[in-house]
Amino acid sequence: MSRTPDVTVAAVTERAGRFLVVEERVRQRLVFNQPAGHVEHGETLLAAVVREVREETAWRFEPKALLGVYLWRNPANGRATLRFAFTGAVTDHDAAQKLDRGIVRTHWLSPGELERREAQLRSPLVLRCVRDYLVGQRRPLEPVAGLDLKAAGGAGATAVSL
Repeated sequence: MSRTPDVTVAAVTERAGRFLVVEERVRQRLVFNQPAGHVEHGETLLAAVVREVREETAWRFEPKALLGVYLWRNPANGRATLRFAFTGAVTDHDAAQKLDRGIVRTHWLSPGELERREAQLRSPLVLRCVRDYLVGQRRPLEPVAGLDLKAAGGAGATAVSL
């Protein structure tokens, strides 16, 4: 079991009470998740979330706020995930774009529809992020805007105040 969590980003975007989610195949199981993924080497958190949304949904995402930072340990395998969730708007959909490997389709689902699919969610973080969004939780982007994995974990890294 790794002591270092996987660092991921996720996008929470809403239109008319419905949230953009992806239906993806993970280990032969169909699950629902926000557009999300791992931060690549040398990539800032903001660049990662913009890239992941485009690759998984064919939408262009513009981050507006940090929703929160979440630590979750998967009970099935013990792996920890550190998720930086951002809110923002999507524009410029490219319907002809091929979606990332594993993504079956995208959906716009209401909070109730997500709750009814709770057993099919990739993790409890999906509903947690939607609930935090609905109660108005938002943090400024500036403290994490330029943060990348090297800066976050390297010698001489500075604390981030949220």
